[in-house]
Amino acid sequence: MEAIGVLMTCPMNNYLEQELDKRFKLFRYWTQPKQREFLAQHAESIRAVVGNATAGADAELIDALPKLEIVSSFSVGLDKVDLNKCKEKGIRVSNTPDVLTDDVADLAIGLMLAVLRRICECDKYVRRGAWKLGDFKLPTKFSGKRVGILGLGRIGLAAAERAEAFDCPISYYSRSKKANTNYTYYNSVVELASNSDILVVACALTPETTYIVNREVIDALGPKGVLINIGRGPHVDEAELVSALVEGRLGGAGLDVFEKEPEVPEQLFGLENVVLLPHVGSGTVETRKAMADLVLGNLEAHFSSKPLLTPVV
Repeated sequence: MEAIGVLMTCPMNNYLEQELDKRFKLFRYWTQPKQREFLAQHAESIRAVVGNATAGADAELIDALPKLEIVSSFSVGLDKVDLNKCKEKGIRVSNTPDVLTDDVADLAIGLMLAVLRRICECDKYVRRGAWKLGDFKLPTKFSGKRVGILGLGRIGLAAAERAEAFDCPISYYSRSKKANTNYTYYNSVVELASNSDILVVACALTPETTYIVNREVIDALGPKGVLINIGRGPHVDEAELVSALVEGRLGGAGLDVFEKEPEVPEQLFGLENVVLLPHVGSGTVETRKAMADLVLGNLEAHFSSKPLLTPVV
């Protein structure tokens, strides 16, 4: 398969990059200063694209690659891949579900604990010597809090199961009521937020879920409520979130994702009730290797005329 051209859209994982280089003819798209000219020059030899949640395969890129057969995404989310264009052109699409579910769900619980128990602020308190001057102010308990899950897919369900271990009542909103769960279902996100102490965003990013957490939802969650976003930045109206936190209309937030990554609103930096992470939900050594192996496995399956391991299109 060394002659098969694979376009990697951006740097995402050293192991994946090295393995692609060994097994295929790898093109590193981000290193090209004149990308249009580069695509025109190599269009006939590029048969696969490897992207992620930051840089996938939009309609322009797909149209520029007439020999493209497969887009293998190093992520679960596919909002950076034009799925309709892929279907139209018969291009296969795969992603990396399941292998990152545990890490992202673990991180959701970590963010809940970090925000409510003020773990990051406690750490700073000790480091700057403030403990010698008096005890840290009392934070808020996590166990028993009402946890609402926005999107009860693999990750949302895993986060819910973990929160149950803390005696948290679980409710959820999704496109339809789930048959195999006893969790409380609400017909709208506003209703879910009104009945939650913590709202966890864990749905897929689509046109319908963009800004699904808006001012009305944030106000329903209220000044004692906490928003946890482990989904995608554009799920949340970031300007409304910032103003709600600054004005005290929202109790706190734990954010792993942002609307225009890596840009983060500077108004959040000085807030003690906010925990900010650099999109590391699946960011462990073990999981990133498993994701890379799944990307490689899908590519090799396709070019060996075998069924994809995790087909989307």
